[in-house]
Amino acid sequence: MNLKFQYNCSGVDWEVVPEILKTVGMSFYNAEIHRNTFTASASVVFVYDGQQLVGFGRAISDGYCQAAIYDVAVVPSHQGCNIGRLIIQKIVTSLPKCNFILYASPGKEPFYEKLNFRKMKTGMALFIKPDTMKDKGFTE
Repeated sequence: MNLKFQYNCSGVDWEVVPEILKTVGMSFYNAEIHRNTFTASASVVFVYDGQQLVGFGRAISDGYCQAAIYDVAVVPSHQGCNIGRLIIQKIVTSLPKCNFILYASPGKEPFYEKLNFRKMKTGMALFIKPDTMKDKGFTE
C-alpha cells in the first residue's frame, strides 16, 4: 500500500464518496450533497492508496469545545489495515480542544471503544426517518 492522507477537499471525485458509503452499508446521498457536507466540515481526512480513494471521514465543530464525527468509511479491501483508526486519530488531533461525539453503525462500537470512545448514557437523537433508524438498530 502507498497511502496518502489529504486534509482538504481539493480534487476529490465526489461520485466515489457515495459509492464507498453504499458499499460499506452506510447512509449516502448524491455526490453534490457529500461535497457540500465535507466542504462545510471543520476537519476532513481523505485516504488514497495511489490514486484510489480508499477511506475518509469528517467532523463538524465549533472549533473550541465540541465536535461530532461523521462519515468514517474504509473500502472493504483496505479494512483491517488501521486506516479507520488513523482517520479518527487525525480528526481528533486536528481539533485538540474538543470533546467528540459520534454514532457508530450497530456492531461497530468495539472499533470506537478501542480508540477510547465510550457509550453515552444520555445520548438522544431526533431523526427525519425515525422508523428507519429504529429498524437499523440506531434507536430504541
